[in-house]
Amino acid sequence: MSAKAAKGAVTAQSPVTALPGFGPKRAKLLEKLGIKKVGDFISYFPRDYEDRTSIHSLSRAPQESKACYRLMVASDPTLARLQRGMELVKARAFDDTGSIELVFFNRPYTKNQLKKGTEYIFYGKVEGYPRRPSLVNPLFEEVGNEGSVTGRILPVYPLSSGISSGMVEQGVRAALEVCSIPASPLPPQLERDLGLMDAEESYHQIHFPDSLEKAAEARRRFAFEELYVFCCASVGLKWEAKTRISRVLDHYDPRSFYDELPFRPTNAQKRAISEAFADMCSINRMNRLVQGDVGSGKTLVAAACAWLCFKNHRQAVIMAPTELLARQHQKTLSGMLAPFGIKVGLLVSAMPVAEKKAALMSAASGEFNVICGTHALIQNVVEFTDPALFVVDEQHRFGVAQRSALAKKQPDSHMLVMSATPIPRTLSLIIFGDLDLSVIDQMPNGRLPIETYSIGEDKRQRMESFLLKQVQAGGQAYIVCPLIEEGESGRESAEEYVEKLRRALPTLRIGLMHGRLAAKAKDEVMTQFAAGQLDVLVSTTVIEVGIDVPNANLMIIEDSESFGLSQLHQLRGRVGRGSRQSYCILMRKGKRIPRLDVICNTSDGFKVAEEDLRLRGPGDFFGQRQHGLPAFQLADLSSDLTMFEQARRAAEETFRRDPDLSLPENAVLSEKVKAMLTDEGGIKLN
Repeated sequence: MSAKAAKGAVTAQSPVTALPGFGPKRAKLLEKLGIKKVGDFISYFPRDYEDRTSIHSLSRAPQESKACYRLMVASDPTLARLQRGMELVKARAFDDTGSIELVFFNRPYTKNQLKKGTEYIFYGKVEGYPRRPSLVNPLFEEVGNEGSVTGRILPVYPLSSGISSGMVEQGVRAALEVCSIPASPLPPQLERDLGLMDAEESYHQIHFPDSLEKAAEARRRFAFEELYVFCCASVGLKWEAKTRISRVLDHYDPRSFYDELPFRPTNAQKRAISEAFADMCSINRMNRLVQGDVGSGKTLVAAACAWLCFKNHRQAVIMAPTELLARQHQKTLSGMLAPFGIKVGLLVSAMPVAEKKAALMSAASGEFNVICGTHALIQNVVEFTDPALFVVDEQHRFGVAQRSALAKKQPDSHMLVMSATPIPRTLSLIIFGDLDLSVIDQMPNGRLPIETYSIGEDKRQRMESFLLKQVQAGGQAYIVCPLIEEGESGRESAEEYVEKLRRALPTLRIGLMHGRLAAKAKDEVMTQFAAGQLDVLVSTTVIEVGIDVPNANLMIIEDSESFGLSQLHQLRGRVGRGSRQSYCILMRKGKRIPRLDVICNTSDGFKVAEEDLRLRGPGDFFGQRQHGLPAFQLADLSSDLTMFEQARRAAEETFRRDPDLSLPENAVLSEKVKAMLTDEGGIKLN
């Protein structure tokens, strides 16, 4: 009788307590790792491996890593009891190239385990080389009995408190013994075309590889599988959006809209508006991303689409990530749309109760033709009057689930997503793969390039003199201080910075803005700055988006080395919006930092973004606030971009052949895609 048959009562769906040695206490600890069922062990992959197959000589001992050594014990081990209850076992050992001291702290039992004249395989890191080399607390096995801790490639698993890698390995071995290997979502022909290791071998080789090369092959297979399933989910959303019916809007010539503007739109803006109008006036629901550099004029596209909704007697709703940006949109859109009699309302969480109640009534009754707000818009109490359009600004600060919750307010509505963060093409496909793309690649006429410089602390006095000169010439300045996390030391707060600046430049009118200020206080300081009542606004990165003060022509960023390139570019985009020559000064603590040269040498946000992605990888591309990236277990998008392109092409081919994944061969894939398109998978189907 096979082991699997003998333990037939245990399945992949059984709780981990069904395995020998895994009681309730261990089960509770394993829940922290997401391991609740027996089958979870099989898909819990190692993060690394320790190669304990290669034997090193003492003369060639690696200095920075652990390794295996075949040594003979040369002396009887001695046990000494030191103060504070510490016990110390020592012995000498040697090979053909030298000798070394074996040291074991608080392991008195090793005195009886090690025998003089016997050879062992020791695994550990050589310390004190070359004067007094020693192996401290090495693992060991007698030669001829290898296989438990040496003589193999050991998986190293991600862990949490109370859980050892050995405990996880024990569970994996038991699970592989009693469970069937999970069915593969990859089409067999695709596996063959790409030369991927098959699923059964991959599960064994990723946990207990015959060689590091085999482990790499298995990891490549599962990394591709992750990317392929994600791409199928993304492509599936796009296919579904293409077939979703919406009420067709009557088309109106946008020139009637342009004629009322105080400026001439760029050709890129007109192209994006034309593409959006074509979507909204067709039977298929619009799902479009408008992407452009800071200051390129994406808000005009939203305004034109809102105007088209108004002409069709329907509402438009615009969701922004911050209250500051929501208020900015209300102000900007009101200016553009007021000539048409369009009323733009506001709905944010921080409103006084009476004001909020009035706003809810105006949105529900249709008094507001356009409603600007934050995530407060997706709350159940919020009702609209037959909206035709939802606009999500700075999408990467939300998540697909929040966009989905907004869309559910009116399922046949159109969706326009805007991003002022230039995103490399591949990363854009990952985050926005279900959207059609419009790119605004022109800046409004009359914009002067922002001169950008990176300087050290030795130039601070010159920077302050330059700041004073710009203000005296009628300009205004932003100064950005990094956000100080709780418990972080060694960096002054924005409040401390303001006091120091006031002492250095007492003639300047200086305001302070940060995320902890009440909404009313934020509004007050921004109103003062926009009205020219403040010369300098010191702020954290809360001003990264949404602030539009054309008279501000100087951006100073303190500790610039602590920001990503894309974030620096975003901050720089707060100036350069008026007729004055604008400047951006990147203050740094140390010597020249080569990556900052990218910001100094180019104003092209897409070039900046490509370099930022190369340097930091996708996980940190947007900083801690990024929610749009999927959490992959093995795929690393900073190094697997070619694999992602392969997965994307394969997913598109799959949907061309089987648009609803109904063929029997795609049954497993269909289940995995459905799991990903739920709250559990982190993505929500619209």
